[in-house]
Amino acid sequence: MTIELPHLDDFILNLKANNFSDETAYNYERDLNTFEDFLRDDIKQNFEKITKTDILRYKAYLTSTDRKTAENHKSEQKLTSYSINRVLSALRSYLKFLEDMDYDSPISANAIKLLKTEKKHARVPEINEVLKILEAPTKYEDNLQVGMRNRAMLETLFATGMRISELLSLKVNQIDKTGRVYVMGKGKKQRFVYLTPRALTHLSNYLKIRNSTSEMLFIPYRGRNNQEKNKRISTNYLQFKIKRYRELLDINLPVSAHTLRHCFATYLAENGANPAAIQILLGHESLDTTTRYVHASDRYAEKIHNQFHPLFK
Repeated sequence: MTIELPHLDDFILNLKANNFSDETAYNYERDLNTFEDFLRDDIKQNFEKITKTDILRYKAYLTSTDRKTAENHKSEQKLTSYSINRVLSALRSYLKFLEDMDYDSPISANAIKLLKTEKKHARVPEINEVLKILEAPTKYEDNLQVGMRNRAMLETLFATGMRISELLSLKVNQIDKTGRVYVMGKGKKQRFVYLTPRALTHLSNYLKIRNSTSEMLFIPYRGRNNQEKNKRISTNYLQFKIKRYRELLDINLPVSAHTLRHCFATYLAENGANPAAIQILLGHESLDTTTRYVHASDRYAEKIHNQFHPLFK
């Protein structure tokens, strides 16, 4: 049984025509392909006949461990409410597009209700643990070029708070000698982030031994990727390396590239940084999103309490 969402190509074209990034368009298409798989394999229903009840079943499917990944593999863990809402938002945007274009749609976009998200109290590693992870590549990598490159990547991530996709998309000409980095972020929003002197030193050391004409800042050194001009390092590679360094250092708190972004925001907040400034540095459109990154700042909250409570002294 073949199930295809009507006008899906037009929807993706519409995203690109409205200046959404290629990554956003890719993620929307991948999430909608998941819905196609659900219609075909689970409820065996054509799109034109779906009902609100089918949407409820889709939500239940997304929350289960029986769901298939976008690559049609069996899932190994449950999706978080935030991830489920991202998938549902893609479907809602697609249905809204059908309505706007006067195409036939079996249900309204308003029928897609997002899940209530859980309030997570995120934990971030202590600064001494973060420093150990940043220094791990030059300690554990046998290949000097790989070690210096990975060290420069991690130092840049933590110094700037940028997203992993932004880091791996960096080109050499996006960084000036003072350590100011020009970033094209989500939704093609432009901003500047800033390297610390420490990160700039490690990046400069890497560039001295980089030995490549590629315009990409961080380049692969192994396999055929090394022969392809302007080939990027994959996000999976860097995430794997961070996980491996954490294991070698015997740090029991999970750490990822996204964790370093959380650490960046949290440590700035704990030292009294203005939330609006943190929002700009992270490239968030909403201050509410920034707040989710820094709500782990218990130490800062305690400091403010002790400083300002009238009966503390």
